[in-house]
Amino acid sequence: MHLSDNDQDADGLRRTAPAERPPAQQISAQSRLHVPAVDPGMDHLDALEAQSIYIFREAFARLKKLALLWSLGKDSNVMIWLARKAFFGRVPFPAMHVDTGKKFPEMYEFRDRYGKEWELDLKIEPCPPLETIDPTLPPAARSAARKTEGLKLALAKYGFDGLIAGIRRDEEATRAKERVFSPRGTEGGWDVRDQPPEFWDQFNASPPPGAHLRIHPILHWTEADIWAYTRRENIPIIPLYLTRNGLRYRSLGDADITNPVPSTASNIEEILIELDGTKVPERSGRALDHETEDAFERLRVAGYL
Repeated sequence: MHLSDNDQDADGLRRTAPAERPPAQQISAQSRLHVPAVDPGMDHLDALEAQSIYIFREAFARLKKLALLWSLGKDSNVMIWLARKAFFGRVPFPAMHVDTGKKFPEMYEFRDRYGKEWELDLKIEPCPPLETIDPTLPPAARSAARKTEGLKLALAKYGFDGLIAGIRRDEEATRAKERVFSPRGTEGGWDVRDQPPEFWDQFNASPPPGAHLRIHPILHWTEADIWAYTRRENIPIIPLYLTRNGLRYRSLGDADITNPVPSTASNIEEILIELDGTKVPERSGRALDHETEDAFERLRVAGYL
């Protein structure tokens, strides 16, 4: 779906022309088809994009009330870009930022600017105070758990039956066990032992009453894929991802529990070269990932992203 430059609109998106029938009907019909065999003319990024757009349209056709979780980082920005492509330039469901109040200033500047430029139906939802969170969790995990509880409050407030999230299998071992359409319990919990099979891109999109699904359109992407696609599509990025005084952030979270890593990469091309030669995990700058072995899994079971 990487089209020639003369198919690129003023908003920066490359997209195919819609069919004559109304877009909603077209999406509903197309979303129920299997993804066609990869065209020989498609490259790796084209194939990733096509699969992700298929997942977006499948979720939109089969669920009643969707929201996209916007964490402001590179993965969720790619996800918004894909959603705009999938729905002819505009995201047809809310983008929700569950805000801990502890993000970097550059992240808030990015949210305020591109929430308007991308014409998002932006919902900013707060998180409860730290004092209300399980005190048995390690410090960084306890801080991160505020986001889980804030998400539960937002679910109760809006009644979403589907939440689109930008996680990837390659970034953390627990996430490698995820499904594309991942069922959550009535309390938002995730049961790793009760994950539906997804053969031939057939997804279970029927959550039980009071429960919801997490939909993961970029689950099959890698960190390098994200950066290669960002470069190709010229997607805006937060400058914290680029080196400053010999350090940059590979993963962005709360400012008080996220640290930079040594790097000289000053642009995306240099980031890709760096990734090709490193064995350092992507989340090495996240304090949460250096706490007790089960801390992250405890959060995920409770409903963390």
